[in-house]
Amino acid sequence: MPDGAGGRGRRAVVVVLDACGAGALPDADAYGDAGADTLGHLAEVVGGLDLPVLGGLGLGSILPLRGVPPAASPVLHGRLRALGAGKDSATGHWELMGVVAPAPLPTYPQGFPPDVIDRVRELTGRGVLCNQPANGIEAIERFGAEHLRTGDLIVYTSVDSVLQIAAHVDVVSPDELYAGCRAVRAAMTGEHAVGRVIARPFRGGPEGFERTDGRHDFSVRPPGRSHLEELADAGVPVHGVGKVPELFAGVGVAEAHPGATNAAAIASVDALLAGLDRGLVFANLVETDQVYGHRKDAEGFHRALREIDAAAGRWLAALRPSDLLVLTADHGCDITRPGSDHTREHAPLLARFDRHGGRRHDGPLADVGASVLRWLTGEDAPGLPGQPFVD
Repeated sequence: MPDGAGGRGRRAVVVVLDACGAGALPDADAYGDAGADTLGHLAEVVGGLDLPVLGGLGLGSILPLRGVPPAASPVLHGRLRALGAGKDSATGHWELMGVVAPAPLPTYPQGFPPDVIDRVRELTGRGVLCNQPANGIEAIERFGAEHLRTGDLIVYTSVDSVLQIAAHVDVVSPDELYAGCRAVRAAMTGEHAVGRVIARPFRGGPEGFERTDGRHDFSVRPPGRSHLEELADAGVPVHGVGKVPELFAGVGVAEAHPGATNAAAIASVDALLAGLDRGLVFANLVETDQVYGHRKDAEGFHRALREIDAAAGRWLAALRPSDLLVLTADHGCDITRPGSDHTREHAPLLARFDRHGGRRHDGPLADVGASVLRWLTGEDAPGLPGQPFVD
């Protein structure tokens, strides 16, 4: 395994800026996303992006961005494309680590079909309320009182590939809710292999319900071997930050660092860079998608990017000469498009490492995992897609 400075092991940090797409993919029209450009259109809406660190790395060298000129001395930069179908977080993160999904994960814009709902009833022993796409807070407010009266579960979905089950902690104990979600997860296979089954416990009364911090995600396993497993087999520790462990159902992740907010995930990356001797830090920053992208909040989206920009400055200062830092995305969520769904877009790529040469690199998402594997082990995985952009 390659050694870093002073004989220490090498480190790699991959940070995914969720939904920060960099222009439509060639097949975007098939998804209804022709012309999508999350970062470019956001820059126009807010009158220019204020991202001095990301700009200095070369964000404005990837594609035209109002407020972000091309960098004088960029790091390796470019755009990455999906090889498989889909435009969601699971398939995007899987591809970054060499797993190409054969089909998009199922979504349910009209709610779940009768066979799925019947199976939920059978497995949980409870009735079902809602069964439609809904904001989680709104679903609880609309159906919470009826749930208290009947004990029926509040089942809903979103634009993502999710089946969410909400229940009051005094009606359905968290342990019962988790057991039910675990059983539903095991049953959701084949055409209904939904990306995540999510337990959503809540408390309070009709005068005011609130969700607890007991959310738990039960994710579908990636449909193939990933670069994370290659790293694990080589003895390289993988630290998953934010929702990364959930997206991979824990496969290949040695240590999970949960964080439902960008602040929590950024703090984990800060701490790992300060204390980790060797291994991969693989982090997701969710708020540009979950909090601001779907809600079309341009100012909030820009504010989140500025916070990430400040964090990137700290990460650069904490890097050793032997470290690899990759900043990228998983899909788009163009706030100027109709609806609130993800958009089929390229992912931006910024990669800082020794001898990067400031060159441009365009390729598949899997090039990230291939590069991380070579950087940390000196080896390649011939059976997985992706070509390393590192030496």
